[in-house]
Amino acid sequence: MQQIKHIAILGSTGSIGTQALEVIKTHPQLFKVKVLTAQSNVELLIQQALAFQPEQVVIGDETLFPQLKEALKHENMEVMAGADALCEVVTSSEIDVVLTALVGFAGLKPTIAAIKAGKDLALANKETLVVAGELVTELAKAHHVKILPVDSEHSAIFQCLVGEIAPIEKIYLTASGGPFRGKDIAFLSEVTHHQALKHPNWVMGAKITIDSASLMNKGLEVIEAKWLFNLNVDQIDVIVHPQSIIHSIVQFRDGSMKAQMGLPDMKLPIQYALSYPDRIENNFKRFNFLDYPSLTFEQADTQTFRNLALAFEALNKGGNMPCIINAANEVVVAEFLKERIGFLQMSEVIETCMTKLDFISHPGLDDYFESDRQTRIFAQELVTSI
Repeated sequence: MQQIKHIAILGSTGSIGTQALEVIKTHPQLFKVKVLTAQSNVELLIQQALAFQPEQVVIGDETLFPQLKEALKHENMEVMAGADALCEVVTSSEIDVVLTALVGFAGLKPTIAAIKAGKDLALANKETLVVAGELVTELAKAHHVKILPVDSEHSAIFQCLVGEIAPIEKIYLTASGGPFRGKDIAFLSEVTHHQALKHPNWVMGAKITIDSASLMNKGLEVIEAKWLFNLNVDQIDVIVHPQSIIHSIVQFRDGSMKAQMGLPDMKLPIQYALSYPDRIENNFKRFNFLDYPSLTFEQADTQTFRNLALAFEALNKGGNMPCIINAANEVVVAEFLKERIGFLQMSEVIETCMTKLDFISHPGLDDYFESDRQTRIFAQELVTSI
């Protein structure tokens, strides 16, 4: 009989967090929730805490702590608040896996805390590796921690590599192309955030959906893949695959290729990361080849969608440049969602930040935090001036 895995979910009220809880609910004999955290969605966090009875519950926004504390006062669980609490709860000796489903740079500190505590990571917070990939992967190696990717593309690569000892020649990260595939600059100059939030294949949170529309999500995945799989930049390619059935491909040195396929459903890579190295049964809808008689592929349009090209530039440059591109992108996406900046202007602000801010070739952890801070200030100033 399999031993129960004790899970901490950082960002339990977001798209990944809620789907992870669906997986856990279906397999109570395999998983037990020990920690739930959210930044501000206190109502849903309360519902989740009552349903899953974790030992610790954390709300990032400290102003919401009284509401959370009051709602859970009769429950046998510790209620906490603030960024420091996130780092504290992942160190519990009882936790086996920490699912980091936080959005953006906020995931870096608790991820590092979990690694130092020797916890395996189910990593859905790609920004952690984008910002500080070298530092994080070296820490994971030193503390004998497994990083189990939750992104569908990186999970696909990971699954293709299980059992392989041959070196990778190349990987292909597939992209749906988002809602604006094939559109030109004239069209993109007029799009609204409502249009950008209508992804053709995936149901995701607002930030990642906008990133998918601008191809920045794929750019961030390129940077993440470099660190997850120890690759050079020229070993990573992006190919547009509108059906989102092939989730990514590994090519080996003999030219043979392996692809991981399935319907677009994030619960599958979540379940695989939580259950690894086992595969467990589920009732997810199965893929039928006859429903998809044609699987097609296109080259990514990096001239129209500049963000993907900028991400490759940042990866080539190295140092704190991926940190700069990530921080600038978080600012412009938030401003685009508030209709304070146009779709194409997001790339313009990001590129300006990359050219104007100080480059550090060998940053330490403090340098990353300072680069993030300076970039956000500068990007905000650029948006205000538009």
